Amino acid sequence: MATDAGTSQTPDWVKDTVFYQIFPDRFAKSERLLKPGNLQPWDSPPTIEGYKGGDLYGVLDHLDHIAELGATAIYFTPIFASASNHRYHTADYYQVDPMLGGNRALRELVDECHRRNIRVVLDGVFNHASRAFLPFNDILEQGPHSAYIDWFFIQDWPLSPYDGSKPANYVSWVGNRALPKFNTDNPVVREYIMQVAEYWLREYDIDGWRLDVPEEVTTAGFWEEFRRRVKAINPDAYIVGEIWHAAPGWVNSSRFDAVMNYLFTSAVIAFTGKERVVPAMTAGRDYHPYPALDAAGFAHKIEQLLSLYDWQHTLVQMNLLDSHDTARMLSLVQADKPSLRLATLFQMTYPGAPSIFYGDEIGLVGELDPDSRRAMPWDTSRWDHELLGYFKRAILLRRRHPVLRHGRLATLYAQGDVFAMARHREHEALVVALNSGTNAADVSIPVDHYFPVGTELSSIFGPNAHATVQDGHIRLALPPREGLVLGVV
Repeated sequence: MATDAGTSQTPDWVKDTVFYQIFPDRFAKSERLLKPGNLQPWDSPPTIEGYKGGDLYGVLDHLDHIAELGATAIYFTPIFASASNHRYHTADYYQVDPMLGGNRALRELVDECHRRNIRVVLDGVFNHASRAFLPFNDILEQGPHSAYIDWFFIQDWPLSPYDGSKPANYVSWVGNRALPKFNTDNPVVREYIMQVAEYWLREYDIDGWRLDVPEEVTTAGFWEEFRRRVKAINPDAYIVGEIWHAAPGWVNSSRFDAVMNYLFTSAVIAFTGKERVVPAMTAGRDYHPYPALDAAGFAHKIEQLLSLYDWQHTLVQMNLLDSHDTARMLSLVQADKPSLRLATLFQMTYPGAPSIFYGDEIGLVGELDPDSRRAMPWDTSRWDHELLGYFKRAILLRRRHPVLRHGRLATLYAQGDVFAMARHREHEALVVALNSGTNAADVSIPVDHYFPVGTELSSIFGPNAHATVQDGHIRLALPPREGLVLGVV
C-alpha cells in the first residue's frame, strides 16, 4: 500500500499490473462440467439471450495464454448465479453460477492464479439484483406480506415483473424490470451487501472489486463504508468503479482507488484512429472517441487526464481501449490494425494499469454488444500472430522498464500528427514518440531536461532508430502510423 504526500492510499501491485478482462461465458469452455443442452455453437454470432457455455475451468485451462501474453491480473465480469449470459442479473450473491463451475471452480482458479502471481478481481453488482434474487422473488410470491418489501422500492400492487404492457410498480435500474433496485437506505440491505463483499475477500482471497454503476447508489456514506470494510480485510484490495466521466469526487482515499478510464479510451482512439472511427458504433455509450484529435488536441486531453486525480490514484487507473460495454477498438476503427497498435503502445507506456479485453490481442472483432462479446477462438490458425507478438512485446516493454509504470509524464512535442512524451523518474528516462498520420514525419524533439548533450539514444521498441542529443534536441524520422520508444542503450 502506497501513501503519497497527502492521505491517498492505493494498492502498489496495481501499478505494476496489466489486466486481462474476461467475459466468462465467451472465453473458454471446459469438458469438466455437465452443461445444459441448449447452448449456441461456440463460433456462432452472439445474441443477447443465448449461452455459449464458457466456464471458469476453461479459464484455468488457458492460463498459459494469459501468462504468456504478460497479463498479471484478471478482471471477470460477473460470475455469480444468474439467469443471463452476462450475469449482471444476480440471483445469488454467495454462489458462483453452476454453469461456470460453482464455488469449487473459483477456489481452484484463484489458487492457481495466485500460484502464478496473477491477481483476480470480481465484478460487484450492488445497485440492483434480479427477479430471481430470493428476497425479490419472495415479494412476487407473498405480495404485501413479504418480509423483504423494504429491500426494494415497491410503489403499488400488483407487481408486473414480466408483462411490459402493465406498470412494473417497483423501481428498477434504467426502467429495466428485470433489475429491481436495492433500497440501500435500509440498513439491513446495506449490511447484506457489505457482508457479500467481505465474504469473497475473506473466504476466497480475491484481490478486489470492480463496481457496476456505483453512482446509482446514492445512500450517504455507502461507498465510504464499503471501502473501510474491504480494506480492513485486505488493505491491498483494488476498488475500481464503472464511471465513464471525470470522477474526482469518487476517486480518493474515502471511496475508490480508480475508475474504468473511459476518458483515456476516448482520447487515445480519437488520436490513433482519427477519421477511421465509426461514431455509430458508440451509440448509447457515454464515451466519445471522436472527432479526430491532432497531436496538440491529444496532448491537451492527456494533460487534463493527468490533472484529474492525485498521482497515487493516477497510477492505478484502469486504462482500457474497449470492454464488454463498447465495440471492440478494431471494429470501431474499421479493422485498421495500425490504429490498434499505436493505441496499445501508448496504453502500455502511459501511467496507470492497462486493461486488455480478451481476444483483442489476436485480432478479435465485434461491434456493439452483443457482438463485442464473441467467443474466443481457440483455433490458433485464426489468430493474427503478428498482432499477438506486438501485444506481447509492448507488455514486456512495460514490465522491463519500471519508469513506464511509476515515472512521471511530460509532453515533449505535439505538432501535426506527432506526439512525443518522456516518462521519467530519478536518473531514468524514456522517450515515446507516436506518428498517427499517413505521412512520414521528420521532427526535432526537445529532451534537454532529461538527457545531456551528446547522449546517444536508440529505439528499444518499434522501428530501428538512433539519435544524438544536440542543442537539447533529438531529430527523428518517424514512419507513418508507427510508434517507437527510445532510451540510452
